[in-house]
Amino acid sequence: MHIGNCLHQKADYFMEGQKLKECYEEKDLGILISSDLKVGAQCNQAFLKANRMLGLIKRTITNKTPDVMLSLYKSVVRPHVEYCVSVWAPYYIKDKKLLERIQHRLTKLIPGLQHLPYTD
Repeated sequence: MHIGNCLHQKADYFMEGQKLKECYEEKDLGILISSDLKVGAQCNQAFLKANRMLGLIKRTITNKTPDVMLSLYKSVVRPHVEYCVSVWAPYYIKDKKLLERIQHRLTKLIPGLQHLPYTD
């Protein structure tokens, strides 16, 4: 992987006489690292995992009281969003809004909160 945007200075890398394949994105310890060091792909991956967990909760849980939903959110959904966030902390507004949609969807799952504006 070539880090940075100097595309004209790409070099070929060899290990034990074999040329290594070039990649633009690599997963290491569960974090996607891209060659431009932007975290959009990691935010998207965290959003998809957390969204899947919310879908699972929606399909399987019948007692959707605020206490139960908050407990499930903190134990099942939030770890996907916050995993190693100190490393890949989103700084683009689009990435922050994407992750904010997870909490927005949770509030829509709780009876009594569905018709309130998200900010309330």
